[in-house]
Amino acid sequence: MSKKVIVIGGGIIGLCSAYYLNKGGQQVTIVDQSNMDSGASYVNAGYLSPSHIIPLSAPGVMKKGLKWMWNNSSPLYIKPRADLDFIKWAWAFNKSCNQSHVDKSIPVIKSISLLSQELYDDIKENEKFNFHYEKKGLLMLCKSARALEAEIRTSQMANSEGLDTVVLNEKELRTFQPDVEIDALGAVLYKCDYHTTPAEFMKEMKAYLATAGVEFLKNEKVIDLNISGRRVSSIVTHKQTLKADEFVLATGSWSGLLAKKLRLNLLMQAGKGYRINTQRETGITVPAILTESKVAVTPMNGFTRFAGTMEIAGINNNINPVRVQAIANAVTKYYPNINLTKEEKGMAACGLRPLSPDGLPYIGKPSKWENIILASGHAMMGWSMGTATGKLVSEIAQDIKPSMDVLAFNPDRKF
Repeated sequence: MSKKVIVIGGGIIGLCSAYYLNKGGQQVTIVDQSNMDSGASYVNAGYLSPSHIIPLSAPGVMKKGLKWMWNNSSPLYIKPRADLDFIKWAWAFNKSCNQSHVDKSIPVIKSISLLSQELYDDIKENEKFNFHYEKKGLLMLCKSARALEAEIRTSQMANSEGLDTVVLNEKELRTFQPDVEIDALGAVLYKCDYHTTPAEFMKEMKAYLATAGVEFLKNEKVIDLNISGRRVSSIVTHKQTLKADEFVLATGSWSGLLAKKLRLNLLMQAGKGYRINTQRETGITVPAILTESKVAVTPMNGFTRFAGTMEIAGINNNINPVRVQAIANAVTKYYPNINLTKEEKGMAACGLRPLSPDGLPYIGKPSKWENIILASGHAMMGWSMGTATGKLVSEIAQDIKPSMDVLAFNPDRKF
């Protein structure tokens, strides 16, 4: 039976949800407060990374966050502020930073990431998409012996989960990336990782959905929800009221705000990330993460992208030049011949990544409501988990057995 479904949010999660819902014969409308051409889905590093099996809430992260709190050029910058939602989130985040949580999260993160890779492949083949998509792996570049040892330990955990990794010494690294000078002691190569050019996928997906009959309502902000019993009957935008049978909340960092209207205590914070692009030839052909600096490097279609930092400072799109410069400095530390120009840094952009306290997304129906599906909180892994999340959302909406166990993503889970 065909349902009318409204997807609130037009980022990677919203588009993929609409794609699979449409494939399932549902009537889909996407409502987004923006023009759907900017934000985290467009400025991310483009990784499809099952290698990222460790959630953000890992042992020692909160301690580092407190240490770096007064340094706004640090890889993780948590701006201190007297905000109750932030304090609740920080408390829950700190409780999640333990090894037991990491151990439980690893197989779940791996499963949804691998499923997403398969689905990107399927979409590209089935819809004849041409978006840039390469399977060259991901290098974790390490300048210090301590960092390399830690990354090797992580790779051993990945190996135990069936993920393919290789340790490269300095000489092997030069052979592997011969066209760019790299100042690093060594690296771990995660052969299991792929990369894309995000804007290309987003453009093709939007075009496909429009042709397939999905309606787009851009620059239309949802300001309220009309409720009848345990169901949402309609949403109210600043332009109109829209009715539907099912609603998908895929509004990223804004999800916590809308959830309050549903009387849901959805802990969420915005984690701002930045990107700098250069169209100059860099010689970089394999994506890399500059481990100590937490900066991602991606050779995209026609340019190289440098992305990184995690800034937890509320919902805003302000560009902090100090953090942009921190990315540029890190690039030159690892790639001595690459100096990003003033013009390139001046064109930096940012996006807000939705952070749940435990580093796992919220995917599913909260018990209070019969026709609301949450799909948010993916942190830095929204691109990696996007297609799988969309498929899971579609299966939940149609009461089909999910492609994987979604218990860990339960939006009612306690912290």
